Amino acid sequence: MAETVTPSGTSGSLLISLEPLLRAWLPRQRWFAGKGRPITGFTPVTVTELLPPDGRLGLHHLLLRVHQPPAPGAPPHPGDCYQLLVGAREALPPRLAPALIGHVTEGPLAGRTVYDALYDPRPAEVLLEALRTRARVGGLRFERDPRQEIRAGLVARLMTAEQSNSSVVYGDTFILKLLRRVVPGVNPDLELPLALAREGCPRVPAPTGWLHAEPGGEPYVLAVLQPYVSGASDGWELALRELAKGEDFVAEARALGRATAEVHTALARALPAVTLGHAQLELLVDGMTERLAAAAQAVPALRPYERGLRSAYTALADLAAEGRTWTAQRVHGDLHLGQCLRSPSGEWALIDFEGEPARPLAERRMPQPPVRDIAGMLRSFDYAAHATTPPAPDWAHSCRAAYCSGYAEASGRDPRTDPVLLRAYETDKAVYEVVYEARHRPDWLPVPLSAIRRLAASDPT
Repeated sequence: MAETVTPSGTSGSLLISLEPLLRAWLPRQRWFAGKGRPITGFTPVTVTELLPPDGRLGLHHLLLRVHQPPAPGAPPHPGDCYQLLVGAREALPPRLAPALIGHVTEGPLAGRTVYDALYDPRPAEVLLEALRTRARVGGLRFERDPRQEIRAGLVARLMTAEQSNSSVVYGDTFILKLLRRVVPGVNPDLELPLALAREGCPRVPAPTGWLHAEPGGEPYVLAVLQPYVSGASDGWELALRELAKGEDFVAEARALGRATAEVHTALARALPAVTLGHAQLELLVDGMTERLAAAAQAVPALRPYERGLRSAYTALADLAAEGRTWTAQRVHGDLHLGQCLRSPSGEWALIDFEGEPARPLAERRMPQPPVRDIAGMLRSFDYAAHATTPPAPDWAHSCRAAYCSGYAEASGRDPRTDPVLLRAYETDKAVYEVVYEARHRPDWLPVPLSAIRRLAASDPT
């Protein structure tokens, strides 16, 4: 492997030649967060050559800051940083047509075709080999757990169902999650699974390897390699299959509640917890109230329920004012059925601890009441029940109850015994869903609105 890490010279001309192609290609990618705003420029963070372009295949790893005008009403922003793996060939075979970025006419790759190299097994295998050998390439650091073996020669295939990141499976043995939009700092998608592995928690696959860099002295986690649960069922897909067959999901929901509680218990042992008193709860309630006001402004259908929804937050504030406290700890942060895998043996695992990618990293790493995760899962059962025709609200009600019961069995704490806190967090999640659906999937808007009507009632049950 050779490397280039400066924005001048060869790498400078490389970026100049790629810029017009990337301006057109990036906005078409599902993981690009700046859709609807023009790209005004690029700033290289690192440019690293993994395979020299003088052979049949060239390969560059890029961290690029993408400059765009801020969204309406948003403050100025330095631009999001994206991770790209750019391959270069004289011509693309038909199987790589979906990966095409464009044809280069100048610079060091002139006359070649560049493409998203994760679609191509050979470049993807370069990453696994670098992790296996703990390679150092330019500013890139490939690390692995010395207690876990990475066998050479595993064949790579890109998973096509990703949204905010990209994943590659190696021989049904490992899965590499390559983060697309990256931010400096300690990423919970590596931090929390490592902490859970130290606690011996079997509910989360222990990281086998990871890729990081420190451009300008700031740490970036770029990718995480974990064991692949072969034959596992995604919780969302499994729930929809059971619904389609007219089967209940109560046993699975209860088991999933137990798995969630085991992860929360292990996280509480592994990382510091804090007590939320009046001052902290006041800030939390203020944030929820502000999000509700902004959502009602953006989605008129929410306005008739605004007053009732706000009562969910004021009820929590009232308890805090009376001296009630809650424990906060590290949690998953974005838990729903799609973040859960059931193995062929019937065991549940939780994955994807990145949190909500749109939220700042510091916020995603803050201790939260565990009920935040629980509220997310309860909303997910509701979504699954409305994804079938006709909707199955009784199915959702049974799953929600079973999940809470399973959580209580493993933790000794039933989230339903704290209805004010649970209602506040579920309301906050449903308000977020209303805004998301109104912007991206208007046909789904009735799903969170049905929950909004329930949550706006004064009785939290």
